[in-house]
Amino acid sequence: MSAWRGVAAEVVATRYPSLVAYGILLTANRSDSEDLVQDALVKVFSRIRALPNAAAADQYVRRAMLTIYLDGTRRETLWRRISGAIASDEAVAGPEHAVTAGTDVRAALATLSPRERTCVILRHFDDMTVAQIAEEVGLAEGSVKRYLSDAMSKLGAELGEPGETADVVSQRAARRA
Repeated sequence: MSAWRGVAAEVVATRYPSLVAYGILLTANRSDSEDLVQDALVKVFSRIRALPNAAAADQYVRRAMLTIYLDGTRRETLWRRISGAIASDEAVAGPEHAVTAGTDVRAALATLSPRERTCVILRHFDDMTVAQIAEEVGLAEGSVKRYLSDAMSKLGAELGEPGETADVVSQRAARRA
């Protein structure tokens, strides 16, 4: 078995649950998350033959997941503009469905627009600066700040105290890392 196949097998065996959890943060849906992980694994390991270890491969896969997700949301946004359809498939669960803090955060993230959700995840889960986020998603820093501000207001309304929102999201991210 070649070295890259061993690394691929190790990533799938040891890091798959955390990759799916990262995907759920992006997609707000487990089944879409699993598809995203699969697509990213295929993309990474079909092109790269030499990765030093599973940790490095994990970062490549996460990067591929983000790229695939952003490409998909851009395509979807463009299609909505072209087709004129503005319907949303996202369902907002009521507070009675939120059983744990993790469920609350996932449900609150699902209410955000794709750009808001991406900015929040990159800021609080991947611990990127505003400048890094702006470069990553191709926006101006002011736009990223606006998306973060709007998202944190929405998350504050969903989760409770606005001052606690960043702490709750950051704590969840720290536990998953």
